[in-house]
Amino acid sequence: MNETRQTGCDSILCVTVAILVLIGIVMVFSSSAAYTVRDHNDSYYFLKRQVLWCLLGAGLLLITKNLDYHKLHQYTYPIMIFTFLLLIIVMFPEFSKKVGGARRWLTLGGVSFQPSELAKFTLVLFIAKSLVKRADKLRNFAYGYLPNLIVLGFFFIPILFQPDFGTAMIIFAVTFTMLFIAGLRKKFLFLSILAIVPFIASAILTAEYRTRRIIAFLDPWEDPSGIGFQVIQSFYAFGRGGFWGTGLGESSQKLFRLPEAHTDFIFSVIGEELGFIGTTGIVLLFSIFIWRGFITAYRAKDPFGTHLATGLTLLIGLQAFINLGVASGLLPTKGLTLPFISMGGSSMLVTMLSVGVILNISEQAAKH
Repeated sequence: MNETRQTGCDSILCVTVAILVLIGIVMVFSSSAAYTVRDHNDSYYFLKRQVLWCLLGAGLLLITKNLDYHKLHQYTYPIMIFTFLLLIIVMFPEFSKKVGGARRWLTLGGVSFQPSELAKFTLVLFIAKSLVKRADKLRNFAYGYLPNLIVLGFFFIPILFQPDFGTAMIIFAVTFTMLFIAGLRKKFLFLSILAIVPFIASAILTAEYRTRRIIAFLDPWEDPSGIGFQVIQSFYAFGRGGFWGTGLGESSQKLFRLPEAHTDFIFSVIGEELGFIGTTGIVLLFSIFIWRGFITAYRAKDPFGTHLATGLTLLIGLQAFINLGVASGLLPTKGLTLPFISMGGSSMLVTMLSVGVILNISEQAAKH
């Protein structure tokens, strides 16, 4: 650990991220080859795209790793305005595409981007800046808490109406956790959670597909060929994998039985092919990532760095463990990718960008 501080680069975090990305490339190919042969007549179709996104993500990581994170503090508000405009623009059919009933992707020249992914990063950036600005007013509702709540709403509502309930819940959870860690009065948080529970319940009950997801979570066997199908097939994947797994590339569930095998449920394919050993390794790698992220937050040379590293670590770590929980049946289906591993360009770019910021905070802390 002392060596890591002396070199100025958190080598443990770098190696952990590199391993996760490499696992993702291998598993995206393994889980998608059958689909891409059928749909695109090219078994390497998604592999080539994932490698491209990883390379672009690595470029962003290097840029933000070498960019003083205090510049993000300086440009927080322009970044917020830009992100909010993207969330509004994506609602217009002329600039976006609809997939699976959700309008979440901006399209430009054949390339798609999901603004809600950038919104997660932007909101963490704002909360970190706000916590520094209002450090002595956190126990005051009007000046310390309400501004954060208003900005959360500006991002939460457009994302919810895309609809992207999973991302909306992620930014809600990360925001409130950052505020709690920073010392906001527990009464404010408790009352806010009580106030939002009916809203969340209404959002679930008024959307049939969300209600069906809750039903599938409670008892997937009630409708095994319908809403419970995906979860049950995921169970079969883990069951077939056993302790050692069936072997890399040997999953049978990915062969048109497990929907979204290369995105939301890629962890199930890992469980089948690499077994308990493989899934434990994934959990361990994400645990190491969270540990190093919080170490960076603790060592940061200023409160802004502390809050920013905390928020970005929470953002990636929470999404990872929600995805793992969904795939293993411990949580209702959310439609969230597994960071670093699942197929998805927007998620990969923003996640790698975030890692670069964490590394920059770590490097600057090592210099002081």
